[in-house]
Amino acid sequence: MRSDVIKKGYLKAPNRSLLRACGVSEEDFDKPFIGVANSYIDIIPGHFYLNEYARIIKDEIRKNGCVPFEFNTIGVDDGIAMGHSGMLYSLPSREIIANSVESVMNAHALDALICIPNCDKITPGMLMGALRVNVPTIFVSGGPMRAGFSEKGEKLTLNSVFEAVGAYEVKKITESELKDIECKACPSGGSCSGLFTANSMNSLCEAMGIALSGNGTALALSDERENLLRQAARRICEIALQSASDSDKAERFKIRNIINRASIRNTMVVDMAMGGSSNTILHMLAISREAGAPLDIKELNDISKKIAHIAKVAPSLPEVAMEDIGNAGGISAVIKEISRRDNGLLDLDALTITGESLGERIKDAHIKDEKVIHKIENAYSQVGGLAILFGNLAEQGCVIKTAGITGARKFSGKAVCFDSQEDAIKGIIKGRVQKGDVCVIRYEGPKGGPGMQEMLSPTSLIMGMGLGADVALITDGRFSGATRGLSIGHISPEAAEGGLIGLLQDGDIIDIDVDKYEINARLSEGEIAERKAKFTPLQKPLHSRWLAQYQKLVSNASNGAVLDLDFFKKVIL
Repeated sequence: MRSDVIKKGYLKAPNRSLLRACGVSEEDFDKPFIGVANSYIDIIPGHFYLNEYARIIKDEIRKNGCVPFEFNTIGVDDGIAMGHSGMLYSLPSREIIANSVESVMNAHALDALICIPNCDKITPGMLMGALRVNVPTIFVSGGPMRAGFSEKGEKLTLNSVFEAVGAYEVKKITESELKDIECKACPSGGSCSGLFTANSMNSLCEAMGIALSGNGTALALSDERENLLRQAARRICEIALQSASDSDKAERFKIRNIINRASIRNTMVVDMAMGGSSNTILHMLAISREAGAPLDIKELNDISKKIAHIAKVAPSLPEVAMEDIGNAGGISAVIKEISRRDNGLLDLDALTITGESLGERIKDAHIKDEKVIHKIENAYSQVGGLAILFGNLAEQGCVIKTAGITGARKFSGKAVCFDSQEDAIKGIIKGRVQKGDVCVIRYEGPKGGPGMQEMLSPTSLIMGMGLGADVALITDGRFSGATRGLSIGHISPEAAEGGLIGLLQDGDIIDIDVDKYEINARLSEGEIAERKAKFTPLQKPLHSRWLAQYQKLVSNASNGAVLDLDFFKKVIL
């Protein structure tokens, strides 16, 4: 066993002495040691109950002949951090989480790992850390929140609250209506009830093969979710015990044998079929690098062009929540349906952590409600729900959640430029952005922010003010999974590294054609060269040592916004 390096032989007597102080018994030294990475934190609604979930998992691990060791990671709630400087810390927290998992697992040589994530950057951070450690690993999330309902009986998600703020701003709703939505949109614990980043990533864990069926859709604080916790704990023990006596078994279920080029492509196929959060692109780029099978962002349109978009969830379709996807057959039903016309992209032989292939896992799955999960013949679109646009404004690419477009897929308009999200919010409220405009928010990329803020507040203001079909928004920052409308993020190169978005001026014409995967500023090469010669990127005041480190080391969004020393040496030194 991997853990023998801390518990076997006379030289490890001091190690064992310390372990005994933690409650490890004599007979425990012959058992596999299982890491339980918990992201419990009181201030995130998808996490405040995870201490109880960890207790259930540890109990099941002990019952099944292994020894659990729980440790914690940090977490940032994007919704609470949004709209102020705290959002600068959200994406960087992914790297801290990854480093934490790697540090604890390798420092203590634990044999296997079960991760309990849920929201925002926590699932991708744990995935990145687990891939570095490379032991058998299962992910079991805290589960999605139930949808809320307004006084009028309308289904509500967190996005409803953000858009209600915009509606209140232009007097479309009253203060009491806003309060009603605020109080009822998030009725229970869990990751926000729509297909935002948390539920996107937890659903994709099923597609990747490192979570059990139901991980993305079984509601938080439900009997179904508790059963999933116990199943996951039993399975990781089964693998660890087999691995202790069979080196081939130990090797087979290492996470890098589950997450590989084939399973990453499977994941992106499912992402396109569901139109997940645009943040999944950012995270999968980073995860694929850790897996040793790096995605090229240019590959994603090849997948998008061949995969039908068959499931819409809030915010793209406000009346559908994650629980509805679960009731309609779950992620397995989505995969089964898309496999009927996958153009050779799905690898159904891909191994899952349960030991079955992906094809075996989904063989009995079927759509139970075709109003929620469509048949391919009745797809929302015959192309995927995410797309990468290229052009002089995004030579290295940018991301749009096509599933969330509310107006035309082709748009031209005048640029209205803001050098921060805060300025953009003020400008939108004051009416600077009008029908036909392109709202440009820059210096919010990984380097420029630094930290790459989410833009849910400005996009929700635009939607709530009734401009969603008539205004485009482009940024080198990123969006919440709750964003909808013609919202284009992750523009690379970003303004802080001299990208064209930093050279734009008010009144410049921006041309966007989603179906051609193009985004361009209507500027000649001579005009661009002239502006570049005079350009000095804006340097925002920075008073954080951690964010200063992050700014120096982080790559741009098209490279996954990873901390990359080689990238640093190449670009900076």
